[in-house]
Amino acid sequence: MQSISSILFKYRSYTPIPFLILMLVFYNANIWSLIIGFIIALTGEAIRLWGVSWTGSETRTTGAAGGTFLIISGPFAYVRNPLYIGNILLYLGLGIMSFALFPYLQIIAICFFLWQYHLIIKYEEEYLRNKFENDYTDYIKNVRSIIPRITPYKNSAVDQPPFNLRAGLVSEKRSMQAFMVISLMIIIIWFIKA
Repeated sequence: MQSISSILFKYRSYTPIPFLILMLVFYNANIWSLIIGFIIALTGEAIRLWGVSWTGSETRTTGAAGGTFLIISGPFAYVRNPLYIGNILLYLGLGIMSFALFPYLQIIAICFFLWQYHLIIKYEEEYLRNKFENDYTDYIKNVRSIIPRITPYKNSAVDQPPFNLRAGLVSEKRSMQAFMVISLMIIIIWFIKA
């Protein structure tokens, strides 16, 4: 299972491509799917931007899990894996925008990404347990993996980097560009077909 987790970690940026292709092939958008889907996708991208503004470009690694800090600030104070939650909302939103094979493609995609992220999270957590030991153990006791807390977790003993929106925007540039290009493609196809 370790090898599957490391492969999924390494190629996680490419696994949405088959779903994106199916979204365009079986496209069936309407005005409500465009509006609702865009809002969901935008929410996912906003969560990602908030998260990477705390982590910086370290979330872009593909070789092996790593990190300078145990980030417990921003969205990480509510949930351990906000970037993956953001991704799922982003993919779900785009899937709803296209309305392709609705709701089957969206359900299959959510199930696939939950499975994928479950394995990737296990892979990343092994690194975090080894590097941050007791601080990470306390963190996982208080903050769930994908279901957010109501109140933020705090531990003043854990050193945190500063919030840096500029670094977040730089790190998130590719994801934001992909989000905008795919959204525009879906909207343009809708205008052409309308």
